[in-house]
Amino acid sequence: MKINFLGTGSSLGIPVITCSCEVCRSKDPRDKRLRTSVYIEAGNQNIIIDISPDFRSQVLNAGIHRIDAVLITHEHRDHIGGLDDIRAYNFVQHSAINIYASSRVRKSIESSYEYIFVQERYPGIPELNIFEVDQNPFSIGNINIIPINAVHYKTDDYSLPVQGFRIDDFTYLTDIKYIEGRELDKANGSKVLVLNVLRKEEHYSHLNIEEALEIVAKVKPQKTYFTHISHLLGKHKDVQKELPENVFLAYDGLILDI
Repeated sequence: MKINFLGTGSSLGIPVITCSCEVCRSKDPRDKRLRTSVYIEAGNQNIIIDISPDFRSQVLNAGIHRIDAVLITHEHRDHIGGLDDIRAYNFVQHSAINIYASSRVRKSIESSYEYIFVQERYPGIPELNIFEVDQNPFSIGNINIIPINAVHYKTDDYSLPVQGFRIDDFTYLTDIKYIEGRELDKANGSKVLVLNVLRKEEHYSHLNIEEALEIVAKVKPQKTYFTHISHLLGKHKDVQKELPENVFLAYDGLILDI
C-alpha cells in the first residue's frame, strides 16, 4: 500500500491569506500546506480520502491519472470543495466516480452541488455514484474498509459526526475531537495512524498535540503522522523536534509505503 499526502493543512491552508507570521513566511516547503487530503494505492484500487478545494493542484502535482473511489469524512467545504474537478476523471475513465459518505454527508453534497443531481443536466458536469456508509465495514474492489465514527464538534444540544477509515494496517482520522473507546479500538494494531493536530493550544473542534498523543498512547501504532495542521502549530522543523519517537508531522508530498 502506498500513501501520498496530497494536502496536510487546515481549512485555511498555509500560507494563510493576509498572514505574515513566521510560518506563513517560511521558505521550508514542508510549511506550505494545501487543504487536507490523502491518496491511497492499495491492491488494484486508487482511493482518495476527502477532495479539497485544492484538488486540481494536488492531483496535477502528484501526477494522479486514475481514481476509483473517494471517501468523504464529513461535509465541510475544505473536505468536499473539489468535487466538481472529478469530471476530468469521468472524461478519461468513461465512467462515474464512486463516492462513499454517510447519509448526512450525502445530503450535504447533493445540496451543495445541486446542479450535478438535477433531472435536466448540463452536459459535461461531474458524474458521481454516491454510496452511503454507516458503521459497517464495506469493500471497494478487493480492499476492505472499516469506518471509524467520531465527533468533530459538540455542545449540549448539537453534535457534528465525522468518519475516519481503516484500510488494512492504515488508519486515517482527521477533524476529530471526541472518539469513544470502542471506535478507537478499531485502530488498534495499525502500522500507521494519521491524526489531525491543529495547534498546541486546546481547540473546540480539533485535537491539539497533547490530545493527539493521548490517542497515540492508547492505539500504540508503529508510526503516527499528524495532519490538518494550522500555521498556529509552528514551523515544521521546530515542532518535529518536540515530538516523541515514531511520531511525525506529515507534509504535502510525503509518500509512505506500508
